[in-house]
Amino acid sequence: MKSKENQKPGPGLSAIFEKEYLGKKLGLLAGIAASVITLLLSVPLVKWIYIIEPASLFKTMGLADDVISKLQSSYSLFNLLSFVKLTKQGNIGLFTMILLILFTASIYFNVVLLIRVLLKKKESKGNLHLYFTAKIAMVFNGALSAAAIIYMPFANKKIGTDAIFVSPVIYIILIISIAAYGAVKSIEKTERELYREHGFLYELKKNWVLFAMLVPAAVYLLINNYLPMVGVYYAFTSFNFRDGLWASPYVGLKNFEYLLKADLFKLTKNTILYNFVFIALGNVLQIVFAIFVSQVGVKWFKKTSQTLMFMPYFVSFVILKVLVYNLFEYDSGVVNTMVVAMGGQKIDFYNAPHYWPFLITVFYIWKNLGYGMVVYLATIIGISDEYYDAAKVDGASIVQQIRYITLPLIKPTFIILFLFSLGSIMKGQFELFYQMVGTNGVLYNATDIFDTYVYRITTTQPLSIGIGTAAGLYQSLFGFILIMVTNFIVKKKNPDYALF
Repeated sequence: MKSKENQKPGPGLSAIFEKEYLGKKLGLLAGIAASVITLLLSVPLVKWIYIIEPASLFKTMGLADDVISKLQSSYSLFNLLSFVKLTKQGNIGLFTMILLILFTASIYFNVVLLIRVLLKKKESKGNLHLYFTAKIAMVFNGALSAAAIIYMPFANKKIGTDAIFVSPVIYIILIISIAAYGAVKSIEKTERELYREHGFLYELKKNWVLFAMLVPAAVYLLINNYLPMVGVYYAFTSFNFRDGLWASPYVGLKNFEYLLKADLFKLTKNTILYNFVFIALGNVLQIVFAIFVSQVGVKWFKKTSQTLMFMPYFVSFVILKVLVYNLFEYDSGVVNTMVVAMGGQKIDFYNAPHYWPFLITVFYIWKNLGYGMVVYLATIIGISDEYYDAAKVDGASIVQQIRYITLPLIKPTFIILFLFSLGSIMKGQFELFYQMVGTNGVLYNATDIFDTYVYRITTTQPLSIGIGTAAGLYQSLFGFILIMVTNFIVKKKNPDYALF
């Protein structure tokens, strides 16, 4: 019988771990290789779309010679929209725009994956986040390739001839993306078991009742928030009734050029400044009044004052318009009547723009103070009395209690509400401005914001859907960038206060 010393060692744990490590390394390398290949094949010099016999095709389209000279026989996804614009094939414009969006998303996630690999950031649960990023990148690569392949028969059908075909590059990206996704998925499964992390399908099977309860909300958001986003394409078209919404000519950035000529700077400045004052001054006053109300000891007075401050929120903007007009009307307004009674001269408010920034701010605060105060009051009420009792024992005054207990504990609420407000900083209070100012062109320089401008052009120019959509897209992108930057700064300072 052989002694233990002479026995050959078996595979052992070290060999198993080495094998798993090699498998993980190879799987991740597959994802990295797929990202690198996709990025290399996505440069503008690589053509994805080819046109068969372009000269005869362009002539059958009835295009002028100067237009034909600008067209090419092959396109990358970077300049494919120029083909749509020059040939006036608006019926394939939306699909082309979707291809460009998928293309941009694919490049973004591939770059993020490579950056995360290069940074080698340590995570608490292995490489699960890295694998998730790799899978997302491969999904977008596959979606882009599949969409480009479907684009070929779609475009040929709309043009009326088999003139467009796709490059083999697309099939290469599709194949390597599917293979890399499978490789990353297999190594992710092993690591999930190691850290006892379950995938989506497991959670769905375990908590299917909770997911079922989310379905109505998901359907609502899909119909009302996500499907309308397809209409962003109108910002790049010149709408006409003959071609309809989906086939109107693609005009590129022409609608945005119109906005630029229509004093984009003034509209942006007015909208941002008004909303910044509304957000900053509004939140400060809401906090102040919430603290005042919370300190009131007489219950009936507390309830009455809270109700009186909350009531203006329910006042209709139409009623507000009547109120403002009767206060500031030149001949018989309340303010001018009082000024004349005191021996002064009447003030022509509706022909003096410099009064209106102050007036609009005052009436906004008056209308929304009580509503915003309720949120902060609820937060203050939720603060444990033990903090205040301990402060009183230590001899802290009311002011010190507010400074060192109340304000720090309502800070998270303030930051979250502030971030939410920043997301809509380019969305003005349309009802407030429209009802108070109306169509008084004299006041536009001081009171015109994006919402009132878009309303005017869409009601006075029936075919300006593209311009209105362009203005809305500009507002949304501006707000998105602002809230992302602000959230990033907040996350660096204190991650607990960030939205995500």
